[in-house]
Amino acid sequence: MPDGTDTGSTNDWVRNDFDRAGIPGFPGSLIDGEAANTPGARNSLSVVVVPLPPADCNAATVTIGSVQGPGDASPVVGSSVEIEGVVVGDFQDGGFDGYYLQDAGDGDPATSDGIFVYAQNGLDVAEGDLVHITGTVSEYFGMTEITAASNSVCESGLALPPAAELTLPATPEAKESLEGMHVTLPQDLAILEFFEFGRYGTVMLGTDRQMQPTAVYEPGSAEAIALAQENELNRIGLDDGRSAENPDPAIHPNGEEFTLENTFRGGDLVSDATGVLDYRFDTWAIQPTQGAGFESVNPRTDVPEVGGNFTVSSFNVLNYFTTLGSRGADTAEEFERQQAKIVSAITEIDADVVGLIEIENNGTAVQALTDAINAALGEEVYAAIDTGILGTDVITTAFIYKPGAVEPVGDHAVLDSTVDPDFDDDRNRPALAQTFADVDSGAEVTVVVNHLKSKGSACAEDPDQGDGQGNCNGVRTRAAEALAEWLATGPTGAEPGRDLIIGDLNAYDKEDPIQALTAAGYTDLLLQEQGEFAYSYVFDGQLGYLDHALAGPGLVAQVTGASTWSINADEPSLIDYDMTFKKPAQDALYEPDAYRSSDHDPVIVGFDFIAPELSVTVDPELVFPPNAKWQTVTFDIDASDDSGEVEVELVEATGEGHKADVEVVSTTEARVLARQGAVYTFLFEATDPSGNITTQEVTVTVGP
Repeated sequence: MPDGTDTGSTNDWVRNDFDRAGIPGFPGSLIDGEAANTPGARNSLSVVVVPLPPADCNAATVTIGSVQGPGDASPVVGSSVEIEGVVVGDFQDGGFDGYYLQDAGDGDPATSDGIFVYAQNGLDVAEGDLVHITGTVSEYFGMTEITAASNSVCESGLALPPAAELTLPATPEAKESLEGMHVTLPQDLAILEFFEFGRYGTVMLGTDRQMQPTAVYEPGSAEAIALAQENELNRIGLDDGRSAENPDPAIHPNGEEFTLENTFRGGDLVSDATGVLDYRFDTWAIQPTQGAGFESVNPRTDVPEVGGNFTVSSFNVLNYFTTLGSRGADTAEEFERQQAKIVSAITEIDADVVGLIEIENNGTAVQALTDAINAALGEEVYAAIDTGILGTDVITTAFIYKPGAVEPVGDHAVLDSTVDPDFDDDRNRPALAQTFADVDSGAEVTVVVNHLKSKGSACAEDPDQGDGQGNCNGVRTRAAEALAEWLATGPTGAEPGRDLIIGDLNAYDKEDPIQALTAAGYTDLLLQEQGEFAYSYVFDGQLGYLDHALAGPGLVAQVTGASTWSINADEPSLIDYDMTFKKPAQDALYEPDAYRSSDHDPVIVGFDFIAPELSVTVDPELVFPPNAKWQTVTFDIDASDDSGEVEVELVEATGEGHKADVEVVSTTEARVLARQGAVYTFLFEATDPSGNITTQEVTVTVGP
């Protein structure tokens, strides 16, 4: 509006010419309401701020409780009201453009005594000011607020009302009764989630870490439903009092700037969070007026020890794409940052076989990652299984392995819909199987890496049934059943039953796809080794493992350990490689280490294929004289294994010759009949905890 007055005529408005008039090379012409484009010229903007008029500090007011009312919404929405209260939260900066007032109360515990005042052009107030306002009541996305029409500071320096204690679990009604008030959370609360921390400054807190209901209970069961309800009542947000995206600097829950020296992880404790309780973006949260107490109780750990001489890892590399600007890195700099983190993780894990998930399906990305890993190690340690392009999705699964430790046996095999129509490869990524032989022992394992359809994907004919398993559960379950049937045929030519199923199955361990695999004889190794509360992923503040390791019946006994490595799920995404939206100070938080190299934690499994060492000597080896009498022989046994536990048995004692007879007294003693020319043979067997067996025979001869 050139003169600042809107008369309702199109002549009031001016815009740049859409035909690019004013830009060299574009012959656009101007008509009424258009202005020439001026690329490179400085834009100017003149804004006249009209302050709110003063309110009368002596005028009658209503209680804030009468404005809030006892329900979700104010009973006087749309009405003009006049209130007075003490500023308990000053958030005029940072995008909120307002503050929270609290009065002495109306004596009704069901009505809140605090309220947010939206005062974009209001007075500059401070905590402890007594402010008198008039304004209109509204519900802003569920939060009751007043848009100020007039305001005055009537007093300053007043003490704030004591903070009301809000303890979890808390119902929505309990939170509603404190909306806009000065509150404190007196409990030690665990950091549950930080998905929106980098973008909006929010973390979610709860009385304890929360499990996905279907990670511990049968989907749709009364127990699962009860846990979901319990989780909801035991959570609350801790915001940062700002509405701008990617706030810089990010603020740690302790009130200080978030840095690599002042960071947090999921499960760390926050205490005495104090501020104002409000409701924004469907979330109840504390807008803090001071830093909270903080205790780090979930520190970073080294790579877990899983034992054995043969290790397999599963790693979702979160869209490792060598094609820039697709799903992964947008720029060369981002790609180098992403790759450095993935390389750091894989080299630290140091597994003999690594199954990769969410890598670009272009036939070259896996070799590019292999080359980067070898460059970091300074030698050719890893090689890739060349599968070419698998299926039609832009992401795929892949294998890399250590040729010095294992060797591929035969060709890889692929399960897709051409093999079994129940395996829908339009939705699931094809399953990739490869048999590997341990170089030291010759033992063979068929490893199968998978990536089944996600829970949030659209499946028109297989929608969410409301039991906690999400969309496409039938698609995943049929794929799991087809996988078990396929492996039973020995698709790589190796012995069936010595299979290890790894990868992102997009199902928690009590859900139908995993139950289909355990029903087929596979053992859930994370459940066996880490227990019910294992996790590799955080979604909606709840833990569980979508990343699995399931061993066939012929392999379970040789498992020495299985574990996730918590380098990703517990780390805020603010430290990842992605530079999108981040301010320079946030980009500077990046380090080329393993932490937040993905959003899924890797899974590591150890196997023991090496038989124990066994040495047995007998005394005497020659029995003399041959007097047909019973003679005692003893055995000196030396057995060892990396596990430290070896069981040795004397499993067989035989005699050859006329009336040769033998009696076993114990593992270390026997009696033989001294008959001329008799030969006695003793077979010893040493077994380690993985079932690996070493045997040795010793003989006693009766002479001369």
